[in-house]
Amino acid sequence: MRFSKIIVAAVIAMNALFAIAVLAVFWHTGSEPAVLVGAWFAFTGTELMSLASITKIKEKRRKGGDTNE
Repeated sequence: MRFSKIIVAAVIAMNALFAIAVLAVFWHTGSEPAVLVGAWFAFTGTELMSLASITKIKEKRRKGGDTNE
């Protein structure tokens, strides 16, 4: 398995665990940590978009295409 696939699977698992933790906090306290939720998903989304960009550039280089796009 490629390293990037491991990273994607790990991010999905961490997002699921985070969502479960937030639901548990909400159940016990009655309030949602909105800023934390937004920051978490912004971080993981940015990580996945960066990984996709790196993969796209590597594929273009492998095929001999231009990397300036």
